[in-house]
Amino acid sequence: MTARLFAPRIALSNVTLGYEGHPAVHHLSGEIAAGSMTAVVGPNGSGKSTLLKGIVGLIKPIHGRIEIEGLGRSAISYLPQQANIDRTFPISVEETASLGLWSACGTFGGVSKEQRAVVARAISAVGLEGFEERTLDTLSGGQVQRVLFARVLVQDSPLILLDEPFNAIDANTAADLMNLIERWHQEQRTVVAVMHDLELARERFPNALLLAREKIAWGQACEVITPANLLKARAMSECWDDAAPWCEREAV
Repeated sequence: MTARLFAPRIALSNVTLGYEGHPAVHHLSGEIAAGSMTAVVGPNGSGKSTLLKGIVGLIKPIHGRIEIEGLGRSAISYLPQQANIDRTFPISVEETASLGLWSACGTFGGVSKEQRAVVARAISAVGLEGFEERTLDTLSGGQVQRVLFARVLVQDSPLILLDEPFNAIDANTAADLMNLIERWHQEQRTVVAVMHDLELARERFPNALLLAREKIAWGQACEVITPANLLKARAMSECWDDAAPWCEREAV
């Protein structure tokens, strides 16, 4: 878990992402600077999670390009929404955190003594020392999220994507994990997080992207997350027609 000297820049050029012919993110152009810390905010269904899936490569753009400077997508740390995690699978805290070693060890590779020490330090860093043998189904929602952050720590990527990292967890856990995110930023990693807590995003994230299928505002968080912009985003989201055909438009 050492700081990286290189953090990637993410360039989006007229990107449209969608499912089965319906746009979820429409004609998005802009840049996430290397080493930046960005909150992605917007109404429900505005394309925030879809954007992260497009960056990590889980879905391909229908139009446009997503370019990650100098970094393969296998090296991205991606934390999906906790609702997508199967907590009934009998896997321990230590085993879950060790999944962050996958890119280094492969599917059948062994874990060295040094790597076990990395996993142990990650588990301790998220406040779960002594929970190593506990299985996920015995943990609270906040504890599971701490385990998932430990996995990100173990992966040690210069690009970290977090989808609703504070959803349905207690305030103490949220505060501890927010401190970890700020630590990653201080280490000059590139961090992008989908956020529902607008006050937290405005106060703790230097940058923000406000989405409502389209870009409403992008820049410094204090200038993006404003009442006027939020009202515009809500109105845009409410009037969007999923049945409408694809439009063709130049990047803006």
